[in-house]
Amino acid sequence: MSYRKKLIEVALPLDAINTASAREKSIRHGHPSTLHLWWSRKPLATCRAMLFASLVDDPSEHPELFPTEKAQEAERTRLFRLIEDLVKWENSNDEKILGEVRAEILKSTDGNPPPALDPFAGGGSIPLEAQRLGLEAHASDLNPVAVLINKALIEFPPKFAGQPPINPEARKYGDWHGARGLADDIRYYGKWMRDEVERRIGHLYPKVTLPNNYGGGAATVIAWLWVRTVKCPNPACGGQMPLTNKWWLSQKKGKQTWVEPQIDHTTTPPTIHFAIASGEGKPQIGTVNRQGIKCIACGTAVSFDHVRDQGKAGRMSTQLMTIVAEGQQGRIYLVPNNEHVVAATQSVPKEAPKTNLPKQALGFRVQLYGMTKHCDLFTPRQLIALTTFSDLIHEVRAKIVSDANIVGFSLDGAYVDAVETYLAIAIDRLADRNSIICSWDVTRDSTRNTFARQAIPMVWNFAEANPFSESTGNFLGAIDWVAEVVQQSPCCIQGKAWHRDAITRANGITRPLISTDPPYYDNIGYADLSDFFYVWLRRSLSSTYPELFSTMLVPKAQELVATPYRFNGSKNEAQSFFEIGLKKAFEHMYAIQSPDYPLTVYYAFKQAESETDTYREEGGSENSIKVTASTGWETMLEGLIQSGFSITGTWPIRTEMANRSVGMGINALASSIVLVCRPRSENTSIASRRQFMNELKAELPQALKQSSMAVSLPWIWHRLASVPAWLSTRAIVKSLSQMARQSEFVQRCN
Repeated sequence: MSYRKKLIEVALPLDAINTASAREKSIRHGHPSTLHLWWSRKPLATCRAMLFASLVDDPSEHPELFPTEKAQEAERTRLFRLIEDLVKWENSNDEKILGEVRAEILKSTDGNPPPALDPFAGGGSIPLEAQRLGLEAHASDLNPVAVLINKALIEFPPKFAGQPPINPEARKYGDWHGARGLADDIRYYGKWMRDEVERRIGHLYPKVTLPNNYGGGAATVIAWLWVRTVKCPNPACGGQMPLTNKWWLSQKKGKQTWVEPQIDHTTTPPTIHFAIASGEGKPQIGTVNRQGIKCIACGTAVSFDHVRDQGKAGRMSTQLMTIVAEGQQGRIYLVPNNEHVVAATQSVPKEAPKTNLPKQALGFRVQLYGMTKHCDLFTPRQLIALTTFSDLIHEVRAKIVSDANIVGFSLDGAYVDAVETYLAIAIDRLADRNSIICSWDVTRDSTRNTFARQAIPMVWNFAEANPFSESTGNFLGAIDWVAEVVQQSPCCIQGKAWHRDAITRANGITRPLISTDPPYYDNIGYADLSDFFYVWLRRSLSSTYPELFSTMLVPKAQELVATPYRFNGSKNEAQSFFEIGLKKAFEHMYAIQSPDYPLTVYYAFKQAESETDTYREEGGSENSIKVTASTGWETMLEGLIQSGFSITGTWPIRTEMANRSVGMGINALASSIVLVCRPRSENTSIASRRQFMNELKAELPQALKQSSMAVSLPWIWHRLASVPAWLSTRAIVKSLSQMARQSEFVQRCN
């Protein structure tokens, strides 16, 4: 099969890409990842570089222009420098650099760049960066939440680029290049929503009176800190035990503050109140550790089983522990008072999401404690706020139409859909900061979001943010995060988000460049996790997108994930479902991918497994080899090879920060391998397993040495692809993984 070799199949400035990718995780305001939470989203810098290198010819393909190796290396160096500029976040909208990049792409694509397709689009990094490079971008996903994120990233901003806003306050200004007009309407109607919701339910969020030593007067509450309680099983006690693993409120230097529990033994049962302490001391040890719980009133050791039984019986309660207010010198921590307890519990929400949490799912722990429905993940006050905000989306539509009529603006119904969508996304951001899974970050003095991890774990003491404050967890802040992403959108060419699985052809896409980040075997339960957001999006947008939100929860039957609980506990059935589905997806990509460009597939390493693999050489005896490898990684390679692809390159990419909470001390998704694939030639030579392993052992050390200089490893994968089908592909993949894991190459990756 004849094709021009692309830069990604020869060499890349890997250090620059890795540096930019790691740095990107610390960039916040305006970064597309802050539009809406998605799990294991790939860095934009990585996607941008890999797409560019997949489109641009390697200089060796043009001997008429670069006749010597020295000339070819000089040209690669020039392209490297362009990539090094391209991957920097501050250059992501630099039209001079983007113009040079697009010119290079046009030169290598004969002036006709292909459309780009990501059939597992997820958080939208790949389609967005394809669009930024000047390609017609298509994002396909089965998950409605992912589809909506991609609509917000690649469909709406370019569609309404250059259009002035509708709101009456902003139309007097004249600079509406890009999506600034759309962003301004998001801010205006978001503020209108916030003010209207506060008018309706603001009494549920009272101010707090400051003590005289803090200047007195009324102050806005930032958050209410609650602790869960259950009854002590000791008959001589019977008090409500506070469940907390720490009493700290702030560990900032010079501002250390903590809770001092006060036990009143004069009552029966004993009662516990809370005081605030600060200064040079330190708090007591928390009541919860890995072994169990200790009652601070009587000292009884209590098992987790007792707490779980109490939770399932509906006897787990909460107690207000601290009120956090904003003072002139920073956070002020105050003891609770009855007014704030009553305000938090006096109203009962109407029509809260009664959908069921999964009985068993990856990353879910709260069901063990009696939380079985999505509404159980929120306080009554949080439910009232979120339902009020969600229901107000429909009123916003009428207001936008009215404002358009007043100024004589010819209104496109799709524009109203877009504004509604971004406001609903802001409500999702609010939900992420306003659930009973949100904890108080004692190092930052602010609320930590629900999905600080890729899970919904049990949180003993939680923070309830004030959506009407000016601090973390407020609604205007959510609106501003969303609007800033829209304002900085590239808006260069129209994109399209499709609600389809990975094997359904999207209309209008012919011979695309495919780059994708498939599911990771059993590492992340996207569908179950995204239900947390889906229930609010469906409430807000079901009439705007009836087909997208036709089901009560995110569709799960077709989701490619190897989870035994969906197959009556059968690990083999779950693995078979994943392998068959992934192979079908790769076969579909093989059928529609443009032959002029390589397929790029991302895979993030996580779990490692050790087992003994057995193989038989032709005409020989049975042999065994003990290997350590990743099941998901093997499945990915098998699916590609069996679908007819040959792997012509691999690139290790640092995609996560080492200090993020999900990565500290656990076996987490920390780095990715980008696989570069081409359709396998029909006349590929055949190698036996023994020949393959002997040649691999002989040539791998030098190939790995070259890889440290950012040179791809096409030889290894070419030989792997040539192994006949009657040999165990899995055994070969495991052998390769075992040797590679012992090398500097994969050590740099992990």
